[in-house]
Amino acid sequence: MPIELKMPALSPTMEEGTLAKWLVKEGDKVASGDILAEIETDKATMEFEAVDEGTVAKILVPEGSEGVKVGAPIAILAGEGEDASKAASAAPKADTAAPAPPKAPQAPKPDETPKAQSAPAAVETPPAPSAPAAPRSEGERIKASPLARRLAQAQNIDLSSLKGSGPGGRIVRADIDAAAGKAPAAAPAGAPVAAPAAAVSTHLVVPGPMELAIPHEAIKLSNVRKTIARRLTESKQQIPHIYLTVDVQLDALLKLRSELNKGLESRGVKLSVNDLLIKALAQALIEVPECNVAFAGDQMLKYSRADISVAVSVPAGLITPIIVGADTKSVSAISTEMKDLAARARDGKLQPTEYQGGTASLSNMGMMGIKQFEAVINPPQGMIMAIGAGEKRPYVINDSLQIATVMSATGSFDHRAIDGADGAKLMQAFKRLVENPLGMLA
Repeated sequence: MPIELKMPALSPTMEEGTLAKWLVKEGDKVASGDILAEIETDKATMEFEAVDEGTVAKILVPEGSEGVKVGAPIAILAGEGEDASKAASAAPKADTAAPAPPKAPQAPKPDETPKAQSAPAAVETPPAPSAPAAPRSEGERIKASPLARRLAQAQNIDLSSLKGSGPGGRIVRADIDAAAGKAPAAAPAGAPVAAPAAAVSTHLVVPGPMELAIPHEAIKLSNVRKTIARRLTESKQQIPHIYLTVDVQLDALLKLRSELNKGLESRGVKLSVNDLLIKALAQALIEVPECNVAFAGDQMLKYSRADISVAVSVPAGLITPIIVGADTKSVSAISTEMKDLAARARDGKLQPTEYQGGTASLSNMGMMGIKQFEAVINPPQGMIMAIGAGEKRPYVINDSLQIATVMSATGSFDHRAIDGADGAKLMQAFKRLVENPLGMLA
């Protein structure tokens, strides 16, 4: 019987994706685990693995197709012993209808007041715990997505005991999360659904004839760029930001980094200033737990571990891979892990679990010569630390004016969850740890 390959949900928030590239062609034989295609989600470009064995009978969605809905058929796979041509002839037609062009905004009538045309934000309801699976006959293959298999193995969950909620009874990540007794990683457990986003279309300035006459290039937004635009707009509209800045002397940290790198040279590890700042922020959050929080409507989530999301610039925009438990990891482990995450982020190879979540973020633009900036909070997190460039400045040390290497660090805090005084305590703790860095190694 022909097998429909459907657009997978490669992240909990994914509703549609772009089929960026096919890595197989019609007539190719594939085995379970083979990479079939590259799919661009709202976060990154990820690989789509084969679950079943067979022959690619027909490709329904050509590469480069955008807006392919999750669950839509994208190819037909003929099973072992099946006639691929017959399987292809029975294939359904792909829904490739082009989206209707956006309507030009209409001016309101003179006697009418413009109204924001906002629709409630989509509500993603956590799946109910899966019912116990019906007993499988011996030798029957378990249908599960590659990500679900990896998560099940990591959490020691028996796939045969689960009932899949995906297409054709396939076990997907939501089933693993339900079995583990937790909500999907897209939002912290217990967080309420997002409030409807305020409409921004009424403030959109559409280029007129004069602007369009200027020589220009119209660049279509990628899914990643659309997601960045949506999330940052929501953050600035819905989160009351408060900004606190401190100047931090770096000389002791730079000296310690130089000494550590000499000792780590034989292991091929080279620490960056950013690696030490990740460690400092993580420890500061543990020292000031009032800032290691997330606002969740009628409650507040207070984290007991510091998972630091680190902003990494990639060709498509920005992504924030996470150093999990940075407060307990050595700086050499943070350095090694950060280099691996950043490299795979630039190649679009991160798994959703590696960039979704985090308890706070760090964004460093100091290497670009930026002296100071205010970063936008990455919801549902409660704060982000913005790091400026270290530079030689006149600085008062022991009541005398000297020259020191100083950087400005600015914390952006969600004022719904974090009071200014608590934010100030975190900035003080961060400054103290950076200026006395040996305490981070204890």
